[in-house]
Amino acid sequence: MKKVFYKSIMMMSMTLMIQATQAQTVSEFENFNLSPGSYLDGSSQPGGMIFNDGNAEFPNYYDPSFQYWQSGWAISNMQDTVTAGFANMYAAASFMGVNNSATYAVGQQNATIALTGSAAGKVVNGFYLTNSTYAYISMRDGDAFAKKFGGVTGNDPDYFKIIIRNWYNGTLSTDSVEFYLADYRFSNNALDYIVKNWQWVDLTSLGNSDSLLFTLSSTDVGSFGINTPLFFCIDNFTTADSPVGIADLKYNDTKIQVYPNPVQSELVVSGVKAESKIIFTDINGKTILTNTINSDFRYNVSQWPAGMYFISVISGDGFQTGKFIKE
Repeated sequence: MKKVFYKSIMMMSMTLMIQATQAQTVSEFENFNLSPGSYLDGSSQPGGMIFNDGNAEFPNYYDPSFQYWQSGWAISNMQDTVTAGFANMYAAASFMGVNNSATYAVGQQNATIALTGSAAGKVVNGFYLTNSTYAYISMRDGDAFAKKFGGVTGNDPDYFKIIIRNWYNGTLSTDSVEFYLADYRFSNNALDYIVKNWQWVDLTSLGNSDSLLFTLSSTDVGSFGINTPLFFCIDNFTTADSPVGIADLKYNDTKIQVYPNPVQSELVVSGVKAESKIIFTDINGKTILTNTINSDFRYNVSQWPAGMYFISVISGDGFQTGKFIKE
């Protein structure tokens, strides 16, 4: 079974996707025109409704008996990164949407997205992902139901991850894309992290899709199931609106390598085309370095704090993102 892991300490070999002529549609969630500090949780249409944006449907179920958003998606522009607990389940740990936009979507365990229009049965490029404030604070501090990640000593190998699978022609694929929303499995505790800024998740490896399934997994499990709050946030859900196999979505032969990974001093980026832009950001989304390069790139990162870093390479062919560990 093939899986794409976004958490790896091995050398990354990444392929640039040609995007110059590629049609795509982005669900930005701004068309819902929410007033500041508000959300849509389905209460206006209890018993089930669908939020439509771009070429995608985001199902929601609001239980009228308990007056509670029970499953699926909510649309939100809440800006609260400090209030802990269940009462703040509609806020993103990033404070705002991607690129400081107002609105984003909040998902629960086993949320689904159905592709519509020109995206149906086609490739999904990906989306931006971050933790909800509810889950972020719970993992950072612990609460009455869930543990503090890392435990008392900080050595507990905890993680919280999302697994995305796709349906195509009525079959749920065994392939998946996984992204760690929190990871405390490092032997060096300085590398442990909980995501609080928007991170791009590439779904092109899943191929043609009719719909997607989002499943959350955590190491903090009790007698009634997972204790970690099963909420996450997405933004800029992007469909390619083209099937696998046409020129728009083919992969070229250029392979970019980032090594060594983990790195202590000199980092090498090889296989880069001329006039490519390279951007390094830390786990909090802060830009560490931006440069334009024409060939193999070497940089001394020995003075950077230990932790996870993200790299983006942009060229005339498109863009590519990845991660590396600074020890």
